[in-house]
Amino acid sequence: MPFAFSRSIKLAWIVLALAVLDALVLLYFFDPATYSFYPRCPLHAITGLDCPTCGMLRAIHLLLHGQIRAAFAVNPLLFMALPAGALLGIPPARRWLLWAVLAALAGWFIWRNWLAP
Repeated sequence: MPFAFSRSIKLAWIVLALAVLDALVLLYFFDPATYSFYPRCPLHAITGLDCPTCGMLRAIHLLLHGQIRAAFAVNPLLFMALPAGALLGIPPARRWLLWAVLAALAGWFIWRNWLAP
């Protein structure tokens, strides 16, 4: 017998998909570099350091407008996060992928704040 999702789980997935779609539409029409209603990074506000995801909203905005090079220049971690997020749905990949993602985040944080020219 195939696995069947309950009605509440299906509804939760639909709500999540609509929320993601809404966020993407918002990012498409309102540039995070221009509008101030987007949340600010608390780590950057307190320490002045860029967290690994600093610039991710701006990069997604640029990517939605087809500006791939500009998005990569703002935050190249986005291009690793998209396939990693897709792979997290595969149960055997979750354990090693989680450690790989954490290592990449730590490496990017160190590179971005102390080693980059």
